[in-house]
Amino acid sequence: MADFEVKLPELGKDAPEEATVSFFFVKEGSDVKEGDDFCEMVTDKATFNVPSPVTGKVKKIVAKEEDLVSVGGLLAIVETK
Repeated sequence: MADFEVKLPELGKDAPEEATVSFFFVKEGSDVKEGDDFCEMVTDKATFNVPSPVTGKVKKIVAKEEDLVSVGGLLAIVETK
């Protein structure tokens, strides 16, 4: 098994360089599939969901709700098979 770091992806051209964690759709210890909604993020311009980039078990949620996270910032760690 390997650990995969779930990070805030690039938000696009002319987009802010950071977003606030609104809430997580997953909990530590829960299973997640690639493409499932992982968390909801908010900027001053938009609200969007970050999909899970991998299938596995959520090992640790690093960011907390209401945290401001920069692009590339660590959101959580998922243990993959």
